[in-house]
Amino acid sequence: MRIWDIDPGFLNDQSLLGEHRELHGIFSILLHGKKGYSCHPETLRWQGHLPALAVRHGLLVAEMELRNFRHHSPLLPQTEKVVWPATYIDLPDRQYIILQGKYRDKKPGRIPLPHQPQQLWANHKYSVMARSPADYRRIGPGVATGTLTLPDLAAELVTLLRTPPTPGRLRNGLQHLWGYVSDYTDLQPDPAAPLAMLAEIGRLARQYQVQYLLESTALGELRFWSEYLRPPLA
Repeated sequence: MRIWDIDPGFLNDQSLLGEHRELHGIFSILLHGKKGYSCHPETLRWQGHLPALAVRHGLLVAEMELRNFRHHSPLLPQTEKVVWPATYIDLPDRQYIILQGKYRDKKPGRIPLPHQPQQLWANHKYSVMARSPADYRRIGPGVATGTLTLPDLAAELVTLLRTPPTPGRLRNGLQHLWGYVSDYTDLQPDPAAPLAMLAEIGRLARQYQVQYLLESTALGELRFWSEYLRPPLA
C-alpha cells in the first residue's frame, strides 16, 4: 500500500489509479476500525489524519479529471482541521527515485520526473506563487545558485503545496498562467471564476502544446484548491 507525498502529476496512469484505490482502502480501515492492513506502516502513518487524507484524495481526483478519467467514489466529508502526517515512508526526493526505477520501461506521468533542482522548480513555480510570493522569490535564486539541493527542495515543495492558497494569491497565480495562453484567444479571463479560468488555461495549453504549462503542478493541484476554496452555495 502506498500513498505518495509528491504531486500526483508525477505519477503515471497506473500509479495514479492505484494510489486512488489504496487510499480508499486506508480511509475505510481508519474510519471504520477495520483490522485488514491496520498495522501496515502507511495505514499507521495516516492515523489521526483523515482530513488530510481526504485532501490527498481530492488532489488525486483533480489529476484524474485532468487526464479525462471519470470519478464516481467520493469520500465522506471531513470537517476537522487538516493536519498532515509529520513522517514519510520515503522522503520526497527518494519518492522520485523510486518512480524513476518503476517507470524505466513504462509510460511516465504527466510531469517528467526530475533529475535536477532546476527542473523540479520549473514544475512547481506557479503552485508556489499561488501560496507565497516571498517563497517564490527566495526559492528561485536558491535553485539558481545551487544553495537549494534537490532533497531540500523536494521536501520544502511538498510542505508548501499542502498549504491552501488564499483566494487572492490563487487568482494571482492563475493570471500568470494565463499569460502563457493569452495570445491564443480573444477571451478575457474572469479571476472571480478560478475553476472556469483554469479549465480554459488547460484547454488552450493542450490545444497549442504549451509544454511548460502541461508539465506544471499548478494545472492539476490548483484545480482541486479552486474547488476547495469555493464558498458554499446559499
